Amino acid sequence: MDQKARNRVLAVLFVGVLMGALDIAIVGPALPAIQAGLGVGSRAVAWIFNVYVLFNLIGTPLMAKLSDRFGRRSIYLLDVALFGLGSLIVAASPSFTVLLVGRAVQAVGSGGIFPVASAVIGDTFPAERRGRALGLIGAVFGVAFLLGPLLGGLLLQLSWHWLFLINLPVAAWLIVAASRLLPAKRPAPSSPFDWRGTAALSALLAALALGVNHLDSAHLGQSVLSPGVLPYLLAAAALVPLFWTLERRADDPLVRPGLLRRRQVALVSVFALGTGLAETSLVFLPSLAVSALHVAAATASFLLLPVVVLSGVGAPIAGRMLDALGAKPVIQSGLALTALGLVLFDVTGSSVLFFILAGALVGLGLSSLLGAPLRYVMLDEAGASERGAAQGVLKVFSGSGQLLGGALVGAVAASQGGGAPGYRTALLAIGLATAVLAVLSFGMRGRRKEATADTRSASAPSGASD
Repeated sequence: MDQKARNRVLAVLFVGVLMGALDIAIVGPALPAIQAGLGVGSRAVAWIFNVYVLFNLIGTPLMAKLSDRFGRRSIYLLDVALFGLGSLIVAASPSFTVLLVGRAVQAVGSGGIFPVASAVIGDTFPAERRGRALGLIGAVFGVAFLLGPLLGGLLLQLSWHWLFLINLPVAAWLIVAASRLLPAKRPAPSSPFDWRGTAALSALLAALALGVNHLDSAHLGQSVLSPGVLPYLLAAAALVPLFWTLERRADDPLVRPGLLRRRQVALVSVFALGTGLAETSLVFLPSLAVSALHVAAATASFLLLPVVVLSGVGAPIAGRMLDALGAKPVIQSGLALTALGLVLFDVTGSSVLFFILAGALVGLGLSSLLGAPLRYVMLDEAGASERGAAQGVLKVFSGSGQLLGGALVGAVAASQGGGAPGYRTALLAIGLATAVLAVLSFGMRGRRKEATADTRSASAPSGASD
C-alpha cells in the first residue's frame, strides 16, 4: 500500500472515530430535552450514560478480537453499522426503554471503532510512521469536545432527535468508503471462538460497572457494603480468576495470557488505568473553579479550554515524537506533566492564572498518553494475529480507570468536607498516583531494544480475502 492509499485509509478511520467521539460530547446538552420529551426523572436519565459505558466496555474486547479473526474491514463495517442502527433506534424511540436499547447498540459498535482503527494502522503503516498516524486519531477527542457542544446546541434548535439522526449519513458514507478502502485481508480461523471467555469478561465488566455506578461517593464506606454495590463488586472479583483460567485453556483466547505477562504490556496497561483516573478527574475542575476562584458556572467551563485545546493540539505532536524518539520518553513526559498539573491544582489558591497553567500542563500530559503512545507500544508488542485484542485490552483498562475515577475523586473530596479543599485534595491524590506511574515508566525498555510487531508477525499465517 502506497502513502496515498494509507492517507485515504487514515481519513476513513479519522471520520469513524470522530463520529463516535462527537456522540459522547453532544449527548450531555441534550439530556434536559430528552428528559422532558420522554417524561423520566433525573435518576433514570443518568442511565443514558450508564448503559453506554457498560456496553461500550463489553463491546470493546469482543469487537477487537473478532477483527483479529474475521478481518479489520468486516468488523469495522459491522461496528459502524451497529452505531448507525443504534442512532436510528434512539432517534425513533417511542419510550425511554427503547432509547436505552438504542444506546446499548450504539455503545457496542462504538466500542470496536477505536481499537479496530488502531489495529488497521498497525497493519497498514510501517513502524516508523505509526506514531503520527495514531497521533492524528488521538487528536479526534480534542476536536470532538470542542465541536460537540457547539454542534449539539445548533441541532437542539431543531429537536434532540437530530443529535442522533446526524449520525446516519456519516455512517452511510463510512460504510461505502470503508468497503472500498480498508484492507480486505483476514486470517482463516482454525479454532472455535472463545465464547466462554467472552461471556466471563462481559459478566466481569458488567458487574464492575454496575457496582461502581451505584457507589455513593459521599459515603463510600457505607455504600460499598450496601446490597446494591457489594454483591456486584464481589462478583467482579470472583470472575477475575475464572476468566484467567478460561483464557489459559482456550484454543484461541479472547486475551492471550502470555500477552499480559510481558513487562511492556503490563506497564502500559497500568498506565492506561491511571490515565483513565486522571482523565475522569477533569470532570471536577469546573466545580473546583466555582468554589475556589468564585467564578460563574459558565466561566468555569471556559477555563477547561486549555485542557481540551492542548490535548487536541498535542496529540499529533506526541505522535511525531513517537516516530522520532520511541515510546518511553513520550510516555514518561506525559505522566510527569499530568502529575505536575494535577498537583499544581492543589496550590492554585484563588489565582486564575495558575489554574489555567495547571490545566495546560494536564492537557499536554494527557495528549502524550491518550490515543497514540500507549497504543504504539501495544502495536509493537502484539503480533498481527492479536493486534486487535491487544488494543481491546488497553481500552478495557482505560475504561475501568474512567469508571473508578469519578467515585474515587468524589469520595476523597467528600472525606475532606467537599468544596475547594476537598477537590484539591482529590486532585492531589490522583497527581501523586500519576507521579508514581512516572517513576514506574523508567522500567520500560528503550527504543533500541524494542521489538517491532513487523518482525514478530513475519511468521503469522497468510491471510485470505474478506
